[in-house]
Amino acid sequence: MAEDFDVPLDETTIYHADASCCAEAMFHDYTTAYSEFLRDPDGFWNNIASDLQWFAPWDTVLDWKFPFARWFVNAKLNITHNCLDRHVSNHRRNKVAVYWRGEGGRERILTYDHLYNDVMQFANGLKSLGVSRGDRVCIYMPTVPEQVVAMLACARIGAIHSLVFAGYGAAALNQRITGAQAKVVITADASVRRGKSIPLKPIVEEALIHAPTVEHVIVLRTQSPPVSLLPETEIDYYELMDASPKGCPPEEMDAEDPLFILYTSGTTGAPKGIVHTCGGYMVGAYYTCKYILNITDNDVYWCTADPGWITGHTYGIYGPLLVGATIFMTEITPDYPDPGIWWKLIEEYGINIFYTAPTAIRMFMKVGEEWPDKYDLSSLRILASVGEPLNPEAFVWFYEHIGKNRCPIVDTWWQTETGMHMVTTLVGEPMKPGYAGKAIPGVVADVVDREGRPVPPGQGGFLAIREPWPAMMRTIYNDEERYRKYWKNGEKPYYTTSDLAVRDHDGYIMILGRSDDLIIVSGHNIGSAEVESALVSHHAVAEAAAIGKPDPLKGNIVKVFVILREGFEPSDKLTHDLKYHVRQTLGPISVPAELDYVTALPKTRSGKIMRRVLRAQELGMDPGDISTLEE
Repeated sequence: MAEDFDVPLDETTIYHADASCCAEAMFHDYTTAYSEFLRDPDGFWNNIASDLQWFAPWDTVLDWKFPFARWFVNAKLNITHNCLDRHVSNHRRNKVAVYWRGEGGRERILTYDHLYNDVMQFANGLKSLGVSRGDRVCIYMPTVPEQVVAMLACARIGAIHSLVFAGYGAAALNQRITGAQAKVVITADASVRRGKSIPLKPIVEEALIHAPTVEHVIVLRTQSPPVSLLPETEIDYYELMDASPKGCPPEEMDAEDPLFILYTSGTTGAPKGIVHTCGGYMVGAYYTCKYILNITDNDVYWCTADPGWITGHTYGIYGPLLVGATIFMTEITPDYPDPGIWWKLIEEYGINIFYTAPTAIRMFMKVGEEWPDKYDLSSLRILASVGEPLNPEAFVWFYEHIGKNRCPIVDTWWQTETGMHMVTTLVGEPMKPGYAGKAIPGVVADVVDREGRPVPPGQGGFLAIREPWPAMMRTIYNDEERYRKYWKNGEKPYYTTSDLAVRDHDGYIMILGRSDDLIIVSGHNIGSAEVESALVSHHAVAEAAAIGKPDPLKGNIVKVFVILREGFEPSDKLTHDLKYHVRQTLGPISVPAELDYVTALPKTRSGKIMRRVLRAQELGMDPGDISTLEE
């Protein structure tokens, strides 16, 4: 039976950004830039990597033995040298590296020189505890500047950091500590969220009950009175800093040495420890921040992702520091103390580039444009989206009410495993709502059937990456076989993303959702994201999730869960209207057979709807690993 499916490619309104917002675009013509990459891929990456400083050059750009790659073979480097030393030695010494804003108006400002010295001092503190090259360090902290210092201090001495989002519970934290066999845990006494203090240290204490590899816990104490510490194993963050010398030269790392492990949940099984390496990851993070997000020397840049996720790693910390940017970071949630707080921060700090998630955009849509209209957002030059497909209605709202019909929207598709952007619409290129865009220069993407054969425009298939790229993961920590499953040997070898996609006649790629979210109804394949997008295009709907529910006649029916916008109430008439709207948008085969109204949807903390949790709940099954579920 054919596994592919057709997707109607309706005429899409083309959007263009104002020329003044695109003046800094690094690529002035996509076709030319992409052709130059294809003509000489090694030369392309050689030129990008040459912007950075290396202790020893590479012998070969790429050594590819499917499915294993080595990038910048035998080159020596340290990523913190490029994030810090390189800037401190030139005109950026006194430039602001980090603006941090806490709740209640608390603010901190770190120049590149301040960050450089703090990182070296904390790196020496880690050394004094016996941490050395190759040791794993677990970081479980709120979004505070010390979290950045801890990450970079690990990288400075060659230790492998494993960040864990501070919203995880003890069981999930234990799983990640023991999975990485961490030697040290760095945490804080508490985090602050919506005006409340949320204790972290008790969670760490519980997580360490069966974690025999941990020798020390470093605690950032922010509360008064200070929490007590166990003298045998626990150390105060700033007491460790004060006891440590300031100078710490960077460890000389091989390009293929591991930089960090980041755990991500799949649809089944234990969390996967994605391993990224020093050289290729550095090049990919630098390249995409400079050439895709177009971060320039004068920009104030805000990525709203927590550093505990890959977006926070690549586009919250490493990438912008590699290009010498000024980063804005905050612990403030988007709707506290009111839904205008993020727009107020953009006005106050003069944010130029704003990178956020569709789930946040849809939340803002739900409460209305009167909130952003209260603030001056004219500093914004580029908007960007990450985490899941940006549905057309959210795109248009973002473009009109936040970008004021001026700013390009860089809707990025990528994964924890890819380490960097893979598909998007470059700044200055025509934008199509609902379509992420094209493969960026440096990436070879395709839409294929189950045998890995390219499918024609308009025919849905599986998004595949045909060639290796520098920031690609190298393995799954202690599970090489699981890594191998990402790679397929079709007509040509390729990396399988497990995402469904369709490409239009102009080469623009629309991400339809995960392949395990495909709903087969009477032999017809329906993408859950399509149904959800159709529902969200109705004026009453804020968010929606669609699943397949087994049916003895049709194989499956479509069931949807809907969150309404403020001012709308569930009713039989509204249910009828929504089903009719889907019918008119997608056709009768996609009409939901069942529709439930809900007040919330299960999501990962990065904003992705966990449809398998809904499916398991509906069928009375075990939902599997839900450690990434937002409470």
